[in-house]
Amino acid sequence: MTGSWIDIIIFAPLAPISGVILFWFLQLVFIESEKYFLSKIKDRHIALCRFTNFLGVFFQTICHALGYTVTGSGISEFYLSVHYGKVAPKRKREGFFEWFSNGFLFIGPFFIPSLLLLLTLFFLIPSGFHFTIQHEYTFSESLINFGANLYMFSRSFIGFLVTIDLFHPAHIGFCILFLLIGLGIRPSYIKQEKKREKIDMLYDLRNIKNYLLNKPLYGLIFFITSYIFFYISFLLHSNWYLSFFSILGWLSIIAIISILVAHLLIFMIRITDRIPSIWRYMPYIIMIVSYIGMRVFFLFIPLEHSKSLSLLGMFILTIISTWFILKRETNKFKTIIDMESLRDLDGSR
Repeated sequence: MTGSWIDIIIFAPLAPISGVILFWFLQLVFIESEKYFLSKIKDRHIALCRFTNFLGVFFQTICHALGYTVTGSGISEFYLSVHYGKVAPKRKREGFFEWFSNGFLFIGPFFIPSLLLLLTLFFLIPSGFHFTIQHEYTFSESLINFGANLYMFSRSFIGFLVTIDLFHPAHIGFCILFLLIGLGIRPSYIKQEKKREKIDMLYDLRNIKNYLLNKPLYGLIFFITSYIFFYISFLLHSNWYLSFFSILGWLSIIAIISILVAHLLIFMIRITDRIPSIWRYMPYIIMIVSYIGMRVFFLFIPLEHSKSLSLLGMFILTIISTWFILKRETNKFKTIIDMESLRDLDGSR
């Protein structure tokens, strides 16, 4: 065994914790970015913005209800609207149970929706989940193994996404859930006129800070429990501790990638909004028709990576057609405006 006992006892347990915090912070950044781009389309797509906010409130409320269920408090009231959700416990429990159930409200929405996707992935790619064997228990080795676990999962997950079969019902269901989580993992509160405080990444960080500092003893107990878990894994020469925090890292990666895909959808909506008349719907039609056409084509000419090539062809044809329609229609629109300006000028003379 290499490494000092101080490193193993004090610093090594912090390695995967720091990795999870880093990816969780990246998740916050991408959520704030998505909220910014949603605000750019709110004037023409207020229904979509309200729907994404409803999804965020829904996930948040479900997480809170799950916290009351896990702690045995029960649920006496469940209310859900576009801008507000409320869960009331059947039995009021104080102390640690109250603190633990509130953790589901403040922290749960960042991980629990992604857990639904992870559970479905266990059935869709059962051979894609592996953990590295931990030989050393130092800070640097734990951090390297944590990164290796995240890399292996990311490679399997992205490999599944680029080979997804949109003719498969289970894959279609996964795509819908994947997109819903990406759009509404947190409430955006866009165009909520009654809000008194700006709700953004700093708002979430303040809530979590207040949650942890309000009951510092429980946070310390949870922290000590993590260290005890690490020591048990160390004495048994297992990777239980590292695997647990690696799974939390997987959840952040799932959330980040789903948010990035939601970015692409929002970006496409912004682009097509610049196309006048009914032609703005044509890129979406081309996206569907091109994928179906590519899949039918590969039925007659089978290739090894037909699913990936179908997705690639769909994206390329959609981008080219969108650019062509955008250029044609916007130029046509400008020409009409210029001709009307010339008529007005001639009339004035």
